[in-house]
Amino acid sequence: MSRLIVGPFNRVEGDLEVRLDIAGGQVARAEVVSPLYRGFENMLRGKDVRDALVIAPRICGICSVSQSVAAARAIAAAQGLTPAPNGQLVTNIVHAAENLADHLTHFYLFLMPDFCRPAHAGRPWFAEVEARFAAGSGEGAREMLGARAEFLHVVGLLAGKWPHTLTLQPGGAARVVAAHEIRHLLGIIAGFRRYLERALFGGELEAFATLESEAALLAWAEARPRADLSLFLAAGRDVELDRLGRGNDHFLSFGAYPGAGGHLFAAGRVNGNGAAALDTARISEDVSHAWLADEGPARHPMDGRTEPDPEMRSGYSWCKAPRLEGAPAEVGALARQVVAGHPLLRALTRQGGNAEARIVARMVEIALVLPAMEGWLGAIRPEEPFIRHGDIPAAARGAGLTEAARGALGHWLRVERGRIANYQIIAPTTWNFSPRDASGTPGPLEQALVDLPVASGEETPVLVQHVVRSFDPCMVCTVH
Repeated sequence: MSRLIVGPFNRVEGDLEVRLDIAGGQVARAEVVSPLYRGFENMLRGKDVRDALVIAPRICGICSVSQSVAAARAIAAAQGLTPAPNGQLVTNIVHAAENLADHLTHFYLFLMPDFCRPAHAGRPWFAEVEARFAAGSGEGAREMLGARAEFLHVVGLLAGKWPHTLTLQPGGAARVVAAHEIRHLLGIIAGFRRYLERALFGGELEAFATLESEAALLAWAEARPRADLSLFLAAGRDVELDRLGRGNDHFLSFGAYPGAGGHLFAAGRVNGNGAAALDTARISEDVSHAWLADEGPARHPMDGRTEPDPEMRSGYSWCKAPRLEGAPAEVGALARQVVAGHPLLRALTRQGGNAEARIVARMVEIALVLPAMEGWLGAIRPEEPFIRHGDIPAAARGAGLTEAARGALGHWLRVERGRIANYQIIAPTTWNFSPRDASGTPGPLEQALVDLPVASGEETPVLVQHVVRSFDPCMVCTVH
């Protein structure tokens, strides 16, 4: 058996290293290492509760709106405050804009350039994919960046700026939206829709969102061979991404985009026993293989600790190991859509989660969420309040649960004497890139890398790159 260390990975927010034990030309064991400690939880301790709205979003420059939403919800829960309906609509629109921009950024700038690596140069699709997606020269990336910049005007108009807005508040949104502004925003979304339907999908969003089977997906791609999604499916199927990168098939979602009738994508969990309700009281954080000090059993995040201990002998990562009922769980667009019951993603995961399904799930979300944004804009009533106000209690607890593009994000807040006594965060990549727990059970990515083929002399295995990229790591969020 030999040891191969892959990293640092490029095109990743933060630092990532993967240690692979290779036997018989395959990965026998994987350890995923988050080598950078930041300690946002400790920065927040003792601060004014409202400071979380300023500090927590600085965890990340990619998903800062998601962090804002989680912080605002944690404070609202501590206050016993329900956001104004208009404020919730604005929050959903701003949050959705960030998430869709994230999906596009991942596809064009993080995922597809890996298909332009020399290892794939002999493939029949390589020349076309390279022309479209090569880092620094691909026409697809240039088009996407222009379309994304125009689309993110939605965030600028509603939230003042991106990233790190203060517009999203516990009681709703500080920005009042006038009727003429709604028409302007709808125009921006219409332009973004035209780009997506021409370049990415090659057809109507609503039609793609209704696909229900693998055969229907492949037929869609065959009928639109020049669409960027079709190019991915051709390349991905050729390298068998639909058969690679299976995790533990335990999917978790906190629910995305709440409204009067419930979430657009429901909260819940799905495992080998089927779908079930989500009990967040059964979440715990194991630090037995992290460089963190703690004693006793794994803790619920409301009572969690983040105390660095670089001398922890059993540790190999700064990342904790979140568990639901003692088991690791995969989060992200695939988990959201499996939990929500989308027929295409249920079909693509019939034999388990895989790298291709994680990418297709992001595309399905784009096709579902952009029309939902149009509906949320139409539901705003400019003459009604956009925000409600409440007092900060002397003592309280609150959890802010939401869905970032990469998956389930939770902020847990404990208030004592009117200030932050404890603040713990579990980000999506913390779930997916967790180390082993006390029982030795690997995290989702560690499991997904096992059995991947590694060619003799391959120092940066390309299939390992593809599987890691399918989870879309954001390491600065992972250890905060």
